[in-house]
Amino acid sequence: MPTWIRHTASTLTLLAMAVQASAYAQPSQPPKRTSAQAQQAAAKNQRSAAPSKRASGKPAAPVAPPALRDGQAEARLLKVYQLASEGRGREALAQAESLAREHPNFQLAQLAVGDLLAARVRPVKQLGDVPEPPLPYPPEVIATLDELRTESRQRVQAQRNRPASTHIPAQFVELAPRYKHAIAVDASRSRLYLFENTDKGLKLVADYYASVGKLGIEKATEGDQRTPLGVYFITSRLDPATLKDFYGAGALPINYPNPLDQVRGKTGSGIWLHGTPPDQFSRAPLATDGCVALANPDLERILRTVEPRSTPVVIAKQLQWVQAHSVQAERNSFEAVLNAWSAAKSEGNMNRLLGFYAPDFQSHKKKPLSEWATVLQAESQALKGRPVHLKDKAYLRWTDSADTMVVTFGEVAEGARTGPIKRQYWTRRGQQWQIFFEGVIG
Repeated sequence: MPTWIRHTASTLTLLAMAVQASAYAQPSQPPKRTSAQAQQAAAKNQRSAAPSKRASGKPAAPVAPPALRDGQAEARLLKVYQLASEGRGREALAQAESLAREHPNFQLAQLAVGDLLAARVRPVKQLGDVPEPPLPYPPEVIATLDELRTESRQRVQAQRNRPASTHIPAQFVELAPRYKHAIAVDASRSRLYLFENTDKGLKLVADYYASVGKLGIEKATEGDQRTPLGVYFITSRLDPATLKDFYGAGALPINYPNPLDQVRGKTGSGIWLHGTPPDQFSRAPLATDGCVALANPDLERILRTVEPRSTPVVIAKQLQWVQAHSVQAERNSFEAVLNAWSAAKSEGNMNRLLGFYAPDFQSHKKKPLSEWATVLQAESQALKGRPVHLKDKAYLRWTDSADTMVVTFGEVAEGARTGPIKRQYWTRRGQQWQIFFEGVIG
């Protein structure tokens, strides 16, 4: 049984050497088009082939979006690994060749083919186990080999350590029904988890291999090539037609730097969830300038699923998975604090209301608490004693050197049909929660 299944991975450059030794050659193929280009071509062909409404008297049938193929390539690769570990080399090779033909830019699939062929004539100790050349391989080749071994190991370990269906990341304390989906990224596992918010709570519906910054995580400054850690929200969906091929199927920006980042003096911008260029199925675990990158089929699922502005994205060094019901006590405890803030505002009790705000508070317009107090007083007086109802609440907790609750809600006065959507950042100081940021976001 080849032992590379226990380690895994290598690179196309090294594969070429293994291919020559094993007389295996992949037919050359042009780079795949991005999803946007493929969809535009399909729409063009449909327009030229289908009769127009004027010619036939019937409207043209709508073009169905291409079927989603998220996660399939990884599942097939892991099946190859499994077959190889069971000593079923012929079956493993046949499936690896099929995967490599279908995804010629999937480096791990290509290397699996090379190693399975090499295993027929000599022992293979690890994936990408090419013979030593007369001269050492260039350092960049060795580095790429190490990256791909890490990628493969991350993929395998993520599947071996899948979270239980009853567990959720601890950051998701409360999500109202309007928040249809949520995303969590575990940098230690190179993994992105996609949740659906059902009437029974969060349900994990998919998880994908993902790459983060070249220099890791904990972004602090512009250009440091690190991925930020924290609680964020998707702000928009960028049109793939406006992006370079480098970003693949599209991009979803997040709101880095958030108010907590800004308080801590962090800088930078342009942090996205995005795809991969045509010549790469996936990127190394540490490969981006700070973004989170996924294979295009996986990103396409997310692009067609999530909603900007109401999809939270938690990026953690390592996710803490807890029983979904275990956050109930935490939710109830914080809800009591938020309701007390709301009651103080409804009553116009300014002394009590200001007690909920931290001395170093800043608004979205950088107003200190002394100026914000005037805004609060005007809002309170406009209520004329009417209760304030908080709708569509979301509580997301972030704990590192401080304990932070990111709170979003619609603020609707009794008798009114609508109201502003607000976001607050609360910090726990001792036994007391205090607001250090507040702003209207919609």
